[in-house]
Amino acid sequence: MTATRGPVSRRAGAFDSSGIRKAFDLAARLSDPINLAIGQPDFAMPEGARAAAKAAIDAGRNGYTPTQGIPELREKLEGRARRETGQPDRRLCVTSGSSGALVLALMALLDPGDEVIVFEPAFVMYRPLVEFLGAKVVALDTSPSFRIDVDRVAGALTPATRAILLNTPSNPTGFVADAATVRDLALLADRHGITLVSDELYRSFCYDAPFASPALHSDRVVVIDGFSKSHAMTGWRVGWIHGPRAVIDACTMLQQYTFVCAPQVGQWAAVAALDAPMDAPLAECRRKRDTLMAGIRDHYEFVQPGGAFYLYPQAPGGSGKAFAERAAAEEQLIVVPGSVFGAADTHFRIAYTVTDHTLDRGIAALRRLAGG
Repeated sequence: MTATRGPVSRRAGAFDSSGIRKAFDLAARLSDPINLAIGQPDFAMPEGARAAAKAAIDAGRNGYTPTQGIPELREKLEGRARRETGQPDRRLCVTSGSSGALVLALMALLDPGDEVIVFEPAFVMYRPLVEFLGAKVVALDTSPSFRIDVDRVAGALTPATRAILLNTPSNPTGFVADAATVRDLALLADRHGITLVSDELYRSFCYDAPFASPALHSDRVVVIDGFSKSHAMTGWRVGWIHGPRAVIDACTMLQQYTFVCAPQVGQWAAVAALDAPMDAPLAECRRKRDTLMAGIRDHYEFVQPGGAFYLYPQAPGGSGKAFAERAAAEEQLIVVPGSVFGAADTHFRIAYTVTDHTLDRGIAALRRLAGG
């Protein structure tokens, strides 16, 4: 007799609710939380993009679009990618958010048994998605500096290595890889016939040095990006993926059988968003980063984040999970423990794109928790 199976597949059963989602649920149960857990812009979606979305709704643009995106958006994004990389054959597909782009990229690249190099601390979706597809995560811990050692990456390569996942600026650390490291990583992947997947969702948020993309150094690099963070369009679910023809054609085909297309109204909003000036929101994010660092510098150890909108301090007492639980219990302060982002439980993540009032409350709470 065969063993009785439950209603959920073993692969689905291996998933757990993300630590960020748990923090979100915790905040909903508190009476007056100081929520520094959710990485979501607090500035407004550009006015022109809002107007374009309204106009699209009024015009009845509510149906399916071509899988690869409406021409007005796809061609604009593809042209920009080709100009930036100097690669006239680079292809692009509009996706259902950058998360959709990540899913499609991994589906297109990985077979069971393949290996993917991931730099921890890492975005929470990387490991579950790789493992769901039957591949193996080879995690390289970058603590405490968060710098990538390309020689160490070379030493981790095996015949099974299929891809390297790079995220700069990084979620959760805010660390920005320098141009030389990005170049050397792209060239290393190229020499070994490995696909470097570059998650560039936070590329607009570089405060101390210009953003450097590995796609400048190799036409094999696959780039993931989107409008969620840069233009405060998290709920509209519009992202994109660009890279070599074979990979992007596979992603486009796979999107037909999964997401179908990105939401049409969001795509029309994105066309307008591309022309919106975003210097003011970027300056505000930098100011909030500097305010937070100045407020807790004497109480916590951390690496200055060069981008994104996160700070990743070391946890007092050594455990990020214990500190997050204590912060919620004593101060109604919601932060995300480092164990959510990798094997190490030494840090915690602060998302500082919140109102000034919430940020000031958070700084005061963090100072009290540190005993000063």
